Amino acid sequence: MSYLVQINRLSGHEDIELPKKMSALASGFDLYAAVDAPVTLAPGERKLIPTGFAIAMPAGLEAQIRPRSGLAFKHGITCLNTPGTIDADYRGEIKVLLINLGQESFDIARNERIAQMVFQSVPEVQLEEVDQLSDTVRGIGGFGHTGKN
Repeated sequence: MSYLVQINRLSGHEDIELPKKMSALASGFDLYAAVDAPVTLAPGERKLIPTGFAIAMPAGLEAQIRPRSGLAFKHGITCLNTPGTIDADYRGEIKVLLINLGQESFDIARNERIAQMVFQSVPEVQLEEVDQLSDTVRGIGGFGHTGKN
Protein backbone atom coordinates (compact mmCIF):
# COMPACT_ATOMS: atom_id res chain seq x y z
CA MET A 1 0.00 0.00 0.00
CA SER A 2 1.23 3.48 -0.81
CA TYR A 3 0.60 6.69 1.16
CA LEU A 4 0.99 10.29 0.13
CA VAL A 5 2.78 12.40 2.74
CA GLN A 6 3.05 16.12 2.09
CA ILE A 7 6.28 17.84 3.08
CA ASN A 8 6.80 21.55 3.64
CA ARG A 9 10.33 22.98 3.66
CA LEU A 10 10.35 25.80 6.23
CA SER A 11 11.53 29.30 5.39
CA GLY A 12 15.23 29.83 5.85
CA HIS A 13 16.02 26.16 5.28
CA GLU A 14 16.02 26.00 1.49
CA ASP A 15 19.55 24.56 1.57
CA ILE A 16 18.65 21.67 3.89
CA GLU A 17 18.23 18.28 2.24
CA LEU A 18 14.72 16.90 2.41
CA PRO A 19 14.39 13.46 4.01
CA LYS A 20 15.53 10.73 1.67
CA LYS A 21 16.19 7.01 1.58
CA MET A 22 19.85 6.15 1.13
CA SER A 23 19.20 2.83 -0.66
CA ALA A 24 16.41 1.34 -2.73
CA LEU A 25 15.17 -0.99 0.03
CA ALA A 26 15.78 1.27 3.03
CA SER A 27 12.81 1.62 5.38
CA GLY A 28 13.95 4.92 6.87
CA PHE A 29 14.34 8.40 5.42
CA ASP A 30 17.49 10.12 6.67
CA LEU A 31 16.92 13.46 8.42
CA TYR A 32 19.29 16.42 8.25
CA ALA A 33 20.21 19.01 10.86
CA ALA A 34 18.82 22.50 10.19
CA VAL A 35 21.02 24.19 12.80
CA ASP A 36 22.08 27.79 12.12
CA ALA A 37 25.58 27.18 13.50
CA PRO A 38 27.40 24.00 14.53
CA VAL A 39 26.02 22.49 17.74
CA THR A 40 28.24 20.63 20.18
CA LEU A 41 26.83 17.80 22.27
CA ALA A 42 29.02 17.17 25.31
CA PRO A 43 29.01 13.68 26.87
CA GLY A 44 25.69 13.19 28.66
CA GLU A 45 24.16 16.29 27.05
CA ARG A 46 20.90 16.32 25.09
CA LYS A 47 19.60 18.89 22.61
CA LEU A 48 16.59 19.30 20.37
CA ILE A 49 17.83 19.57 16.77
CA PRO A 50 15.57 21.12 14.10
CA THR A 51 15.20 19.55 10.65
CA GLY A 52 13.74 22.48 8.71
CA PHE A 53 10.56 20.78 7.52
CA ALA A 54 7.04 19.80 8.56
CA ILE A 55 4.80 17.06 7.20
CA ALA A 56 1.13 16.22 6.77
CA MET A 57 0.27 12.51 6.91
CA PRO A 58 -3.08 10.86 6.28
CA ALA A 59 -5.02 9.38 9.18
CA GLY A 60 -3.82 5.88 9.99
CA LEU A 61 -0.14 6.71 9.58
CA GLU A 62 2.56 7.80 12.01
CA ALA A 63 6.22 8.73 11.60
CA GLN A 64 8.78 7.31 14.00
CA ILE A 65 12.07 9.11 14.60
CA ARG A 66 14.91 6.67 15.20
CA PRO A 67 18.67 6.86 15.67
CA ARG A 68 21.15 6.36 12.87
CA SER A 69 23.11 3.19 13.58
CA GLY A 70 26.44 4.65 12.45
CA LEU A 71 26.20 7.63 14.82
CA ALA A 72 25.18 5.36 17.68
CA PHE A 73 27.98 2.85 17.09
CA LYS A 74 30.82 5.25 16.25
CA HIS A 75 30.01 8.17 18.56
CA GLY A 76 27.32 7.14 21.07
CA ILE A 77 24.84 9.61 19.55
CA THR A 78 21.25 8.40 19.78
CA CYS A 79 17.69 9.66 20.09
CA LEU A 80 16.56 10.04 23.67
CA ASN A 81 12.90 9.09 23.16
CA THR A 82 13.31 6.24 20.73
CA PRO A 83 11.24 5.93 18.74
CA GLY A 84 9.88 9.44 18.82
CA THR A 85 6.31 9.48 17.53
CA ILE A 86 4.97 12.06 15.09
CA ASP A 87 1.17 11.86 14.99
CA ALA A 88 -0.85 12.36 11.80
CA ASP A 89 -2.40 15.58 13.13
CA TYR A 90 0.92 17.31 14.03
CA ARG A 91 1.89 20.11 11.65
CA GLY A 92 4.90 21.65 13.39
CA GLU A 93 8.57 21.35 12.53
CA ILE A 94 10.02 17.88 12.97
CA LYS A 95 12.77 18.03 15.60
CA VAL A 96 15.08 15.30 16.86
CA LEU A 97 16.00 14.91 20.53
CA LEU A 98 19.63 13.75 20.45
CA ILE A 99 21.78 12.67 23.39
CA ASN A 100 25.49 11.99 23.53
CA LEU A 101 26.08 8.71 25.36
CA GLY A 102 29.69 8.67 24.16
CA GLN A 103 32.81 9.77 25.98
CA GLU A 104 33.77 12.67 23.70
CA SER A 105 31.99 15.82 22.54
CA PHE A 106 30.27 15.55 19.18
CA ASP A 107 29.72 18.40 16.71
CA ILE A 108 26.57 18.58 14.58
CA ALA A 109 26.92 20.66 11.43
CA ARG A 110 24.21 22.14 9.23
CA ASN A 111 22.87 19.57 6.75
CA GLU A 112 24.48 16.63 8.60
CA ARG A 113 22.46 13.41 8.79
CA ILE A 114 21.23 13.03 12.38
CA ALA A 115 18.41 10.47 12.50
CA GLN A 116 15.95 8.56 10.38
CA MET A 117 12.20 8.67 9.95
CA VAL A 118 10.20 5.48 9.43
CA PHE A 119 6.50 5.52 8.57
CA GLN A 120 4.17 2.97 10.17
CA SER A 121 0.49 2.12 9.88
CA VAL A 122 -1.55 2.73 13.01
CA PRO A 123 -4.48 0.35 13.53
CA GLU A 124 -7.84 1.61 14.73
CA VAL A 125 -8.05 0.40 18.35
CA GLN A 126 -10.92 0.60 20.82
CA LEU A 127 -10.37 -0.07 24.52
CA GLU A 128 -13.01 -2.01 26.43
CA GLU A 129 -13.03 -1.94 30.23
CA VAL A 130 -13.64 -5.36 31.81
CA ASP A 131 -13.70 -6.69 35.38
CA GLN A 132 -11.21 -9.49 34.67
CA LEU A 133 -8.77 -10.50 31.92
CA SER A 134 -8.45 -13.97 30.40
CA ASP A 135 -5.71 -16.26 31.79
CA THR A 136 -2.51 -17.13 29.90
CA VAL A 137 0.50 -19.34 30.65
CA ARG A 138 2.63 -16.23 31.19
CA GLY A 139 0.10 -14.54 33.41
CA ILE A 140 1.46 -11.43 35.13
CA GLY A 141 5.16 -12.30 34.59
CA GLY A 142 6.94 -9.11 33.61
CA PHE A 143 10.46 -7.75 33.54
CA GLY A 144 12.96 -10.62 33.68
CA HIS A 145 10.36 -13.25 34.47
CA THR A 146 11.83 -15.80 32.02
CA GLY A 147 15.27 -15.93 33.64
CA LYS A 148 18.57 -14.14 34.02
CA ASN A 149 19.01 -13.13 30.38
